[in-house]
Amino acid sequence: LASPESDISVSAHNAAVGLAKAPGSTGLWEKFCFGLDASALQERLFVSEDNIDGFLGAVLCPSTCSQSALESRPLIEALDVTEDRIQIRLK
Repeated sequence: LASPESDISVSAHNAAVGLAKAPGSTGLWEKFCFGLDASALQERLFVSEDNIDGFLGAVLCPSTCSQSALESRPLIEALDVTEDRIQIRLK
């Protein structure tokens, strides 16, 4: 993380933490953890094609699915992710 570029915004009913990658760090973030202390962290995934596909695959077709059910599973593609919206294509 690049600490000077990271910031925190707190209001009466909301808090936002902006994180910035350190120079030289590349690639998308897959997940983050948050909580009151290290022993009570909760994990959340960032929106990405892989995370969407993995989540929907687990929901739509649990590990007990047959091979044919796995092959007929829909293709999920994240087209556009911004602060205000997420556009996903399902085939």
